[in-house]
Order: sequence, then structure tokens, then C-alpha cells
Amino acid sequence: MQESPIRWYLTAPQPCPYITDGREMQSLLVDPEARLDAAGFGALLAEGFRRSGRFVYRHHCPACDACVPVRIPVAAFRPNRSQRRCLRANADLDIEYRAPPGAGDGRTEADLDEHMPLFLRYLRNRHAGGGMEQMNREEYAGMLTERSAPVELLEFRRAGQLLGVAITDRTPQGLSAMYTFYEPDLPARALGTFGILCQIEHARNLGLPHVYLGYWIPNAPRMDYKIRFRPAEGRRGGTWRAPDDARPQDPR
Repeated sequence: MQESPIRWYLTAPQPCPYITDGREMQSLLVDPEARLDAAGFGALLAEGFRRSGRFVYRHHCPACDACVPVRIPVAAFRPNRSQRRCLRANADLDIEYRAPPGAGDGRTEADLDEHMPLFLRYLRNRHAGGGMEQMNREEYAGMLTERSAPVELLEFRRAGQLLGVAITDRTPQGLSAMYTFYEPDLPARALGTFGILCQIEHARNLGLPHVYLGYWIPNAPRMDYKIRFRPAEGRRGGTWRAPDDARPQDPR
């Protein structure tokens, strides 16, 4: 039986949370009830889409194209000097890739109780006022269970203590770094960078071509880390290529 065509929805305009000069943002949504398999979701990633919980979307703003989807070509990536320093600083961490709690790996929901204090501490320190810090345990679990592709958790620990979690969607087209949170009181470790480096290595070991990092906006300093994983590619005009703007010098 042929599957029904996907229905699409366009959100109502709302103030842009990224560029605060009066611009409005709209998003093109995949029908949340659509049944996407991993390959179908991966094809959408390659078209610049992104997942947040149960929603798969792409920004679709008529008067603005500032949001650039970014991905890393795994085979061509080589860490720069600061990224190599990050790897050395975290060489003492234990890394584990696993299925989310309740996904059949024998873990119990007690794992969620371990994640939640770190998750909320990270949000309060790094994204206060963004709304997510009000999420409860069930809403956090929804980030792991509302999915169109297998979800993997990258956990990194020091002497058994959980220091970070990267929530990753796995598709035949590559890994999508959906959300990462980590201990905010250890800035010297650069755990956000470390999480991406681990996902790149994981994709390489799996033979996957790309790691997708979501959106980058030129002149938004908090997003510049995404294009420091050289050679990052940005999608503009339907084509993946090197980002056109804001190219920081590689500190080799």
C-alpha cells in the first residue's frame, strides 16, 4: 500500500527569537501525525529540516533567510588546535552510547531522575528565561520518545558522575545533534564542543557521512561554534556549501 502524502503546516508569524530588530519568524512543519521512518527523516535533514520533540520543521520566513542549516562532512573533518585541546582535557571521561530509558535496553526510568538535575541546572545557567527551564520530567522524556528515527544518548562521566548528555537522532544520511546539556560549572572542559567531537567520531565509526548541527545565524556569536568544525557546510538556495559569511580564523 502506498503511503499517504505528507501534509504540511505553516506556523503563524511570531517575533523572531534570534534577530531582535522587529523581524518575524515562520516555520514549515511536517504533520506531527505523519509516520516518518529513519530514511525519510534523514532525507528531510538533507533538505534543511530539524527536529524539536515531536515536531520536524524548517524555518520559512518570507522576508529573511538568515537561518542557515549547518552540517559537518565527517570524512573531511579534522579538529583544529582548540578542538584537539578539548579532546585532551576530557581524555579522563568515560563515554557511552545507549538507547534512551524505556527503549528496550534494560534501563529503568530512574535514569531520567539522574538526567533531570543536570538538565535543569544547565538550562538555568546557560538559557535562563528561555522557557525550557520549566520543563518537567515527563516533558524531558518526550524529547526522547517523540521521534521519527532511532535516538541515541551519548553520556559522558567522570568516575561515574554524569557530566553531560547529547541527544542524537540517527538516520542513514547522518547523525543529527538534537540537544546537548552538560555540567555548566566546568567551562575549561568545553563540554559542548566535546559532545560534538564525540558525535563526529561516532558517525565516522558508523560510516555515516554527516553530523547535522541545526541552524547557524551570521553575526549571532552564540552560534558561531557550529562553523568552527571545519569544513562546515551551510545550506543556502537549496545547495550545501561553505557558509558565505563570518568565517572565523582557524587557530592552528
